[in-house]
Amino acid sequence: MSVGEFGIFLNGPYGVGKTSALAHLGDRFESAGLPFALFDVDWFHCSWPVAPDDPANTGVEAENMRAVWQNYRRSGPKTPIIAGVIETTGDHERYESCFGIDLAVVHLDASSEVAAARLQTRYAAGRRNALRWHLENLQRITERLRRACSCELVIDTDDKSSERVADIIFEHFSPRLLPSSIE
Repeated sequence: MSVGEFGIFLNGPYGVGKTSALAHLGDRFESAGLPFALFDVDWFHCSWPVAPDDPANTGVEAENMRAVWQNYRRSGPKTPIIAGVIETTGDHERYESCFGIDLAVVHLDASSEVAAARLQTRYAAGRRNALRWHLENLQRITERLRRACSCELVIDTDDKSSERVADIIFEHFSPRLLPSSIE
């Protein structure tokens, strides 16, 4: 498989380290000379008010991601690496439609205690409402993802640094991305 024929989607509940692993995975791709484009889904649906026919802003998110992906693609093939949450088959299909390629899903997981502690360090005192919302929904989304996850790779991040998580992901996918002369 050559670069650009599939993307990597870092999936998991809040606080498992998706965004941190995403940044380190970009570093790994760059060091290996592999073209990539990073996407943190959260930045593609941050607008208010939402459209009455798109209350979760998923339509806006999809269009924004599709447009940015097309801009990145103009300079050549790349592997999209996405951090977000896929809760349903419909979510997975929507993201694949945005990129026009298959997405290999990596499920990142953490215990509730570790995820909650990470969330508390993420949100400053002035963002208590955001922290409360994430903590209140953490268990629900964790359980839903554990039941619905159809993944290629599962990583427990409790005792792993984000660099180590990125290493595991890169090691898993590199045989399909690196030319055989580099392997």
